[in-house]
Amino acid sequence: MLRIRLQRIGRINLPSYRIIVVEHTEGPKTGKFTEIVGSYNPRSKERKINDERVKYWMSVGAKPSDTVHNMLVSAGVLTGKKINVLPKFVAPEAPAVEAVAETPAPAEETPAEAPTEEAAAPEAAPEETPAQ
Repeated sequence: MLRIRLQRIGRINLPSYRIIVVEHTEGPKTGKFTEIVGSYNPRSKERKINDERVKYWMSVGAKPSDTVHNMLVSAGVLTGKKINVLPKFVAPEAPAVEAVAETPAPAEETPAEAPTEEAAAPEAAPEETPAQ
């Protein structure tokens, strides 16, 4: 299955991206792409997209990545809604908060209380066998 996605090019701290058509199993840095259909410079927000080639590749089954889909919607190549590409918010662990809330407050001990049977009985020592 073909994908239309971004390939990062440029120097360190100076990114720019190619919009490429590539087989979905290929990594973005392999350089084994089918065709370059555009470019994107995030510093100047400049986008160059070859609309005809994008439409052609989508007609033969290529699917854009979520970020490229949003770019194509903004550029007017595709119609539809943008896709939320931000990571989902994960709330802090609720069970840890509940465990703290369920722990009862320490009860005040009074000296007049009688000790319970468990506390009054000393622990039985394990039986020792004589050594031979």
